[in-house]
Amino acid sequence: MPDITNLNLDYERPIKLSDDVYWVGAYDLQSGWYSNPYIITDNNEAVLIDGGSRADFPSIMMKIMEVGLTPSSIVALIYQNYTPRLCGSLPHLEVIIGPNSLKIISDQANHMFIQHYSESATLISLQDLDHRFTFSSGRSLRFINTPFSHSAGSFVTFDEKSSILFTGDLFSSYAAELNLFLKLRARCKGCEDYPDCPDKLKYCPIYDILRFHHNIMGSERALKYALEQIASVPFTAIAPQHGGVLHDPEDIILICELLSSLKGVGIDGVIGDRSFLNLGDTSPIKKRLGRKMFPESNLQN
Repeated sequence: MPDITNLNLDYERPIKLSDDVYWVGAYDLQSGWYSNPYIITDNNEAVLIDGGSRADFPSIMMKIMEVGLTPSSIVALIYQNYTPRLCGSLPHLEVIIGPNSLKIISDQANHMFIQHYSESATLISLQDLDHRFTFSSGRSLRFINTPFSHSAGSFVTFDEKSSILFTGDLFSSYAAELNLFLKLRARCKGCEDYPDCPDKLKYCPIYDILRFHHNIMGSERALKYALEQIASVPFTAIAPQHGGVLHDPEDIILICELLSSLKGVGIDGVIGDRSFLNLGDTSPIKKRLGRKMFPESNLQN
């Protein structure tokens, strides 16, 4: 991780996270969010993670070329879920990179959606790769499934060389205020009043993260399971799809604790603690639809 103390970042250019990992993101006018595609370079090969929306394509590709890469050096596109803000630029990427050896890597559950963006690249599932992608140099990316955080095929990507964990929507926020390297203020760490800041600041990064997970993740159990899945991964930084990169150990621990205790996540916020009796009892449906849906005479004709 670079020294980010008083770092004056130029978001019109690629931003280095490590010697060979760059943020190449863009501002999405439609959503009002900054999205965070990342590119990992390794000798003459590169992998692009969550490549961005269709509207973001020109900005993202310019940043990739500023890194010093030619489009043809991108050997794989990794999509940690299937939403348009990640996959919308895929047709343009295929054209400019060239289809000969380009791989699209994602969970099998995402391919049924991603295939509608792609015309020529080879779709490869995490399962086919045994949850690991290896560069020609031997450098390895490991994939960890985090189902229903937020989609069935969601996963995170761990770069073993840089120790950065790319988490997609997990640890993301609405990114209402752009700050690629998030560092919580000391007062924030003991605060329980968010979003009502005691210091009268207009933006609360913790509340932004919690609100995002409350609305986007599938359920409390799905979120806790995702956190459990990454607990043993030896990462030193977390790079989400939206919002700031977490790099301070105390900040990471605090956000993990807050997310693990977050209530009302996804469907749990809709049904609360409601219990369901006789889940298998379809009698109300049978009673309502207890007549023949189609007269036999119609079926015979």
